[in-house]
Amino acid sequence: MDEARPEDRAGAPGTDAAPRAPEVAFASDNYAGAHPEVLSAIAEANAGAARSYGADPWTARLEQVVRSHFGAQAEVFPVFNGTGANVVALQAMLPKWGAVVCAEGAHIATDEGAAPEALAGIKLLTVPTPDGKLTPELVDRQAWGFGDEHRAQPAVVSVTQSSEVGTLYRPEELARLAGHAHALGVRVHLDGARLANAAASLGCSLAEATSALGVDVISLGGTKNGALFAEAVVAVDPAAAPGVRYLRKRDAQLASKMRFLSAQLLALYEGDLWYRSARHANEMASRLAAGLTGLPGVSLAHPVEANGVFAVVPAALSGAVREEYHFYDWDREHEVVRLMCSWDTTEDAVDALVGSFRRAALGPPRATAPCGAPARASQ
Repeated sequence: MDEARPEDRAGAPGTDAAPRAPEVAFASDNYAGAHPEVLSAIAEANAGAARSYGADPWTARLEQVVRSHFGAQAEVFPVFNGTGANVVALQAMLPKWGAVVCAEGAHIATDEGAAPEALAGIKLLTVPTPDGKLTPELVDRQAWGFGDEHRAQPAVVSVTQSSEVGTLYRPEELARLAGHAHALGVRVHLDGARLANAAASLGCSLAEATSALGVDVISLGGTKNGALFAEAVVAVDPAAAPGVRYLRKRDAQLASKMRFLSAQLLALYEGDLWYRSARHANEMASRLAAGLTGLPGVSLAHPVEANGVFAVVPAALSGAVREEYHFYDWDREHEVVRLMCSWDTTEDAVDALVGSFRRAALGPPRATAPCGAPARASQ
């Protein structure tokens, strides 16, 4: 749930509101700025002329980096944003009569403005999940009707890692799910907008969290982990997404000056910036969760396994904290809020937010008399 809300647009051109001062953000990791190393990489790429549409040295180097992570056959296609990556990837993976099985809360089903349906004509077959994750048993609720001309044919299972509620597929869980999908003749797509956070939390390489487990195509994230605007479709098995090269242009995701997209992804994935940034964001989320634990009425709605904290917070309490901080209601019926940490979240910012929750829940700290001074008698 990262889309712009009405309150986010205050101060935009054409409005009467004054521009807001920079704020400490816990609403979304999309609020974070670009990492200085990413900005430096863009500046370095801005040197003279370079061939367009990916025929440049940065994109060629990115292909080698991606293969070092995901396998010797992997192909990479930089795009502008995560919605574009998902739409292009799924459209390439599906026949015209195909459908995608996904979690009911998956980003492709809830937060992409019907882009899969409107741009690509994709049928989404959703399944309710208690923790944001699919299992073979849950997939089977929608993966049926093969050969029935009256039903869209399940052709892809799409998983999100980390999930929309911050939970993680353990390697054995994802391997079992991919194996089940392949046994049905179905391909596996992974929405990896926060893949770096998942791999850092699991202590896995990117391959150990994806391609080694049977994932066929990945929407590789960058923006939520320090990029300015850069994602990519990674076809681990090029045969699983044969039309990506053409669909990227048709879906308005082919950058003419692609070197600037590739440079951002190189900054993240050529070294360990992806890991350092994601690990830091995860650590800040763990610190935040620890600080909230034990406050009256506050509990964790889901385990904190990546960079998101989903907490049950009484409405009066969350309303009071919102006077200082902006964050989203995730599930208003059950009073669940979402608090996201980013590569640039600081310990001081986390502690200040926890302090705001603590004051709202417990009241201001009680003053104590100086050591040795007699307590004031009550009147």
